[in-house]
Amino acid sequence: MLGERTADVAVIGGGIVGLATAMALGRTPGLSILILEAEREVARHQTSHNSGVIHSGLYYEPGSFKARLCVEGRDALYRFCAEHGIAHQHCGKLVVATDASEIPRLDSLEQRGRANGLQGLRRLGPEEIRDHEPHARGIDALFVAETGIVDFAAVANAFARIVRDRGGVVETQARFLRATRRDDRLVLTTTRGDVHCRHLVACAGLQADRVARACGLDPGVRIVPFRGEYYALVPESQHLVRNLIYPVPDPRFPFLGVHFTRLVNGGIEAGPNAVLAWKREGYARGSFSLRDACEWASYPGFWRMGRRHGRTAFAEAWRSLSKRAFVAELQRLVPELGIADVRRAGAGVRAMAVGPDGNFVHDFHFAESERMIHVLNAPSPAATSAIAIGHHIAARASRHFGLADPVRAE
Repeated sequence: MLGERTADVAVIGGGIVGLATAMALGRTPGLSILILEAEREVARHQTSHNSGVIHSGLYYEPGSFKARLCVEGRDALYRFCAEHGIAHQHCGKLVVATDASEIPRLDSLEQRGRANGLQGLRRLGPEEIRDHEPHARGIDALFVAETGIVDFAAVANAFARIVRDRGGVVETQARFLRATRRDDRLVLTTTRGDVHCRHLVACAGLQADRVARACGLDPGVRIVPFRGEYYALVPESQHLVRNLIYPVPDPRFPFLGVHFTRLVNGGIEAGPNAVLAWKREGYARGSFSLRDACEWASYPGFWRMGRRHGRTAFAEAWRSLSKRAFVAELQRLVPELGIADVRRAGAGVRAMAVGPDGNFVHDFHFAESERMIHVLNAPSPAATSAIAIGHHIAARASRHFGLADPVRAE
């Protein structure tokens, strides 16, 4: 226990969004920043359990937070990585239609991408697909030049160094428990003692709804965790994929379908699927939390979601159990791939906000209350968008908290 600490702004959550927010707030002259992270290190959850794709802004509804902040954040991320010597590659990707029924959705994606300002879009026929990816097959494709790859954990750790260099404090193993109001301050109870702060920004990811409730705010949504499992191509088969190959996604879901991704540090991953997780932070197969399972099972929005998407949920669960079924899905993009070409790899857990009506919250979602700002939904492309999200929250904080405008230079 460290006893009482003070700060002007406490940020709950040491993932990439919380760190980017603290980095942006740290440019406000004279403002003291304290990050509270529950784990031993920053970036232990969604930040370090994804495929490392720098998203272009292709998929998102024009005018939405996702569309605007992804495009802005993507460009800022490329600049940041170049300036700080973080390994990244601006490699582009293919979105491949494998049958005629997917062409209208591919057309819609192209229109969205152009509306969101993407300059490197190009349609490819079957022969041009093979020019880019010799082992991929499809009847039509969209080449997206702005897409890239990076190690987001390395980015997040660079953010943390900058926060510290600007005088901020990153406190690990400090799990937030509750907030109470005392005069003109908030008192945050943590596993390492109390924190007194003037303002709070919560970027709690998989715990976002719980943190909001512990602060006295009704979030209006429930986090339902989805586990995404990956396979890795064995070294002898990595020649089958040059860069990134994606299917045409189903617009009803906030998932992009199983795809192939070249990792910036080497290797090729395939996945992820999207199966219900029995534990919010359960990365191992068989992870289970009675509290977590009871929480989503008692939520009416979960059952409404299940009735609406039960068939898809069953297919995802079957692919989780059956390697053959998973590989069959991948073979739609790369027919030469066989069961022996892949092995099980890691997994991630995505925090998906679901409303009481059973619908996914598709956009980034923020809420404000007295002295507080909460990030209630920040799934992909939050890592790509993190710098822009941090600037957005800092601007909201200057208005909502009455702070001086931060200097913006990242």
